[in-house]
Amino acid sequence: MLALLYDIHGSLPALEAVLEDAGREGVDGYLLGGDYGGWGPHPLECLERLRSLPQTTWIRGNGERWTREPPLDRPEVVEALRERESGYGTEEGWLYSLQAQVELDGVLYVHGSPLSDVESFPAAPSADDERMLAGVRGRAVVFGHSHLQFRRPGPNRTQLLNPGSVGMPLDGDVRAAYALRSDDGQFEFRRVEYDVEGAASAYEALGGTFGTMAADRIRRGSD
Repeated sequence: MLALLYDIHGSLPALEAVLEDAGREGVDGYLLGGDYGGWGPHPLECLERLRSLPQTTWIRGNGERWTREPPLDRPEVVEALRERESGYGTEEGWLYSLQAQVELDGVLYVHGSPLSDVESFPAAPSADDERMLAGVRGRAVVFGHSHLQFRRPGPNRTQLLNPGSVGMPLDGDVRAAYALRSDDGQFEFRRVEYDVEGAASAYEALGGTFGTMAADRIRRGSD
């Protein structure tokens, strides 16, 4: 059984709760979908915990890419990132070098979409769906970035599935979100209780624009 973990954002309490739940479910492999912890309260601790897991497959999120390619078209984001270092230290190079997508057992795993790590499929069908699929047809596409847990059909015989965010859900439910893929190919969404206030306070203690925004998001489970 494969656990699909996306958008951890340096929340060690949420990650630990999800891993405990996954262990009870008999998970023996992990697909790690990016945005592991840069600029968060526990980036290196989250990396260390993830590296201790068996059978891991890693892909790069926009957070890892931004350590070397800041989004110059978004000056407000660049300003927030400049408030402090990513916290990854010498791990930045390795994280930046991760693959952008991977196919496992006929399922395509990306961070945002096959087109881009910062463009993610919305929960409702969109005129942009086919563009973001970038030619992908006839398979399941698993993605994150938007922190919204959902699944729906997409164009060209695709199935679109977002496991949600481990560390910063934005779908109105503050519980940590992830998904399982069983050996028979079926997907299951999971939600896990964890110390939400502790995670929010850790971000708040960082200060700055991103720290304050992230703490508010964690407490509300939404923007």
